[in-house]
Order: sequence, then structure tokens, then C-alpha cells
Amino acid sequence: MGQNSKTVEAFYAAMGRGDVSVIIGSLDPNVLWNEAENFVYADKSPYLGVDAVLTGLFARLAGEWDGFSAVPLEIVDGGETVVALGRYGGVFKATGVKIDAQFVHVFKFKAGKVAHFQQYTDTAQVRDAVRG
Repeated sequence: MGQNSKTVEAFYAAMGRGDVSVIIGSLDPNVLWNEAENFVYADKSPYLGVDAVLTGLFARLAGEWDGFSAVPLEIVDGGETVVALGRYGGVFKATGVKIDAQFVHVFKFKAGKVAHFQQYTDTAQVRDAVRG
């Protein structure tokens, strides 16, 4: 497994423990972050830069969900491109609706940092949870 795949593994582990410093450390300062089209958090896509990702996305996830998780089940090492296949979990606080949604995340690296991120997921399931 290459270093970029190890960075992706560390990224998910940090998400699981809420370790923002590791998340920030894995991202290029000018990261271009895209949520899936029609996803509830795609309203601000593309997120440009670390602060936009943290405040526009991660802070909202932390505030609006109980136990939100992104658990990779497989990581595919493509060198400068790393793909993670996994599942989202959690309960949307406002509705009490639980999700168990598949995702694919594509990480593109530049100089050992995530320079571009693209999410693909079950947008309908998450939308339905938000709407209740």
C-alpha cells in the first residue's frame, strides 16, 4: 500500500475520532472538494480550500447528525488517485431518521496532500433522512 492510501486510511480514522488536526494535515491548502450532485451538502460545492471544507461541510455534519460516520470498506490504491468504497451511517437529528448509505470517494493527490475530492453516494437516502 502506497503512502497516499495510508493518508486516506488516516483521514477516515481521524474522522472517526473527530481529530480535525489530522484531517487538515491531509488536505492541500487549496483543496477542491466536490460533494455529489443533488447531495444535501452540495449547495456549496465546490468547496475551495481547507476552511471552506471544515466550516461549510464538516461543521454542518457534526452539528446536524448524531453519530455520523464514513467507514471505508475497501481502499483502491491508484498512486496519485485513491478510491474509497464504503458506507455512511448516522441519524439526522432534526428527523431522527437513520442512514446506511453507500459511498465512493475519489481522492486525487498533489505532493502528498489531497488536492481534489469527489464524492458519489446515495443522495436520495440522505435527502429522505433530512426531510423525515
